[in-house]
Amino acid sequence: MSVSTVETTVDTAVELGLLPEEFDKICEILGRTPNYTELSIYSVMWSEHCSYKNSIVWLKTLPKDGPHMLVKAGEENAGLVDIGDGLACAFKIESHNHPSAIEPYQGAATGVGGINRDIFTMGARPIAQLNSLRFGELENPRTQWLLKGVVKGIGDYGNSFGIPTVGGEVYFDKSYNQNPLVNAFSAGIVEVGGQISAKSAGPGNPVYIVGSATGRDGIHGAAFASKDLSEDSANDIPSVQVGDPFQEKLLLEATMELAKSGAVVGMQDMGAAGITCSTSEMSAGGGVGMRIQLDKVPTRQDGMEPWEILLSESQERMLVVVDKGREADVEKIFEKWDIHCEQIGEVVEGDILEYYWGEELIAQTPADPLVLGGGAPVYYRETREPAYYNEFKQFDINDVAMPSDLKKAAETVIESPNIASKKFVYEQYDSMVGTVNMSTNGPTDAAIVNIKDTNRGIAMTVDCNSRYVNADPKVGTMIAVSEAARNIVVSGGVPSAITNCLNFGNPYNPEVYWQFVGAIKGMSAACEKFATPVTGGNVSFYNQTVLKSGTEPVFPTPTIGMIGLVNDKKHITTVPYKEKGHLIYLIGENRNDISQSEYLVRYHKIEKSPVPYFSLEEEYANQEQIKMLIRKGVLRSAHDVSEGGLFVTLMEKAMSSGLGFDVTTDAAIRKDAWLFGESQSRVVVSVDSDHEDEFIDLMMLNGVEFDLLGHVTKGSIRIDDEDWGTVDTWKDKYDNAIGKHFEH
Repeated sequence: MSVSTVETTVDTAVELGLLPEEFDKICEILGRTPNYTELSIYSVMWSEHCSYKNSIVWLKTLPKDGPHMLVKAGEENAGLVDIGDGLACAFKIESHNHPSAIEPYQGAATGVGGINRDIFTMGARPIAQLNSLRFGELENPRTQWLLKGVVKGIGDYGNSFGIPTVGGEVYFDKSYNQNPLVNAFSAGIVEVGGQISAKSAGPGNPVYIVGSATGRDGIHGAAFASKDLSEDSANDIPSVQVGDPFQEKLLLEATMELAKSGAVVGMQDMGAAGITCSTSEMSAGGGVGMRIQLDKVPTRQDGMEPWEILLSESQERMLVVVDKGREADVEKIFEKWDIHCEQIGEVVEGDILEYYWGEELIAQTPADPLVLGGGAPVYYRETREPAYYNEFKQFDINDVAMPSDLKKAAETVIESPNIASKKFVYEQYDSMVGTVNMSTNGPTDAAIVNIKDTNRGIAMTVDCNSRYVNADPKVGTMIAVSEAARNIVVSGGVPSAITNCLNFGNPYNPEVYWQFVGAIKGMSAACEKFATPVTGGNVSFYNQTVLKSGTEPVFPTPTIGMIGLVNDKKHITTVPYKEKGHLIYLIGENRNDISQSEYLVRYHKIEKSPVPYFSLEEEYANQEQIKMLIRKGVLRSAHDVSEGGLFVTLMEKAMSSGLGFDVTTDAAIRKDAWLFGESQSRVVVSVDSDHEDEFIDLMMLNGVEFDLLGHVTKGSIRIDDEDWGTVDTWKDKYDNAIGKHFEH
């Protein structure tokens, strides 16, 4: 037997996305020149998408220890935290940006499928999904095409799979005109100790491929996701995978049954790089090797070459290592669910991967050099502070004229696509399939799902204001983590841990890498403060498009997915006002600040300003105060102040309840800053008169700023004794602003 020989050179390596020095390193590892199949293996496993070669040095600095941690970042397919009563929550967020830019429906659908497989391959049953989406200007026909395709892909796949989409976020900005971001989050429940490892073990144990047959879809998809988009990227459509949610549902149920059988040694989803990735990562994780017969892999297309089978990213497939002697038990389970279950190899001593076609050895390589944390390349990239960073700091609020008509400015803000109702999106998602979604009893800032047979729930959210991060990557990312924590706290939960999806431009651009490093530093500081370790996630570089007019990177977007625990369901606190006459208070300090606000950008068309005011210490103190108030039972509602400022917060509470408000602004602060400023760490609450004295006494304990704004009305909106109309009038503007763009 001899390794299949097809001559390769450094030029072949470069064509496959490798650097010349990486080709030399591969030759050194193998002790010879790799054949084409071997070089293809390294090209996908050493792509940024799989190896994190340009980010791992900074990812290792993120905090990984916390009070609830069971599985740390990088140890398994997803992070795992203890949620009490012998249960654990597995959760993760990942991107499917490049595929969605080319084929939005399948790109988004397979992103949903992939993240759910990451959860249930650990033996955890998915219970909820969220997503974080970024698109270009809504007036742009391409944006509308992408939005429709992505939302339909997420909805069709998730609804068919049967897992509720309980929350998320959608933003629009011209920086995403060519390159949308599609970040999918999934969470699942498993008994502590019942999780399945993604590591192989036991020489002689059989290796199975289960799930769908293998086709040519997605070949070189990992490499495709590790390069800039261009005007020719439409030619890469074969790199976009095709999903089948009904097959995934069968695979889920078979996996849940398999997990209870006790026959599984290890299991891993076949995502990026397919068989290549799953065999190498499982082997390297267990310190063993594998012998794989590629000719035994079920295929759905005739004449597939061995290298195509190795690199295919066909969906709904997993690699399973089982205890020798339990083959019949495993095969019976998958036969019951009418799913392919084919033994394609076995575990072997040592760390060598051997891929055969019949008796012919097609490729041979050590497993460890292929994987993250093994011998894959690690790079320290150059950073350079961009000129705009200091330019933004020159902004002076005194140079901005006060609007002559503040109601007109308010209409501009409430109708902004980043503020207005996203019902076009969420109405396509099934949020009630299953019986876990608890947020329908009244909207909460974080989605809350029920932990069955307990008095507790899990709060979850995804957050990032990328405009803030662009203005100041470190502070902007601290704000993203803090807002996620704030959303959980005001909903009645306690933050537990995060996962992240780090969406940036080309890491070889020193200014982009400066943004990335700043974001990591900000994330570390905030996560340490809130004791929310990073359980894992995804780095997505190359989110920029190379056009004839120049390169267009997206805003740096480190999306934060956070979960928290609601230890008693009576603590769940909702957004809407509850009764006419209740008092409206602001917790946190108002400031004369309109920096990077939706108001400043949309109404005044000013994009150059610094990040809004933020203090991590102040944020932490305010959140601790909110926790205490909720547990003392003195709040009737709570909603954090974020995009759009106080006015939007007050209106969202009004529109969700049908009740209005009568408030008075602070004469010491510019009226537009009071209404629309986005300084951080603020929460609007309502209190009934029976609890007002207790509320004030509790607020006086810790020195946290608070202010009486006014009271809840039957349905009128009044600001400084001026009639601003009714809740219904504003709700009509809010509900229909985005839909108007699709009427033409």
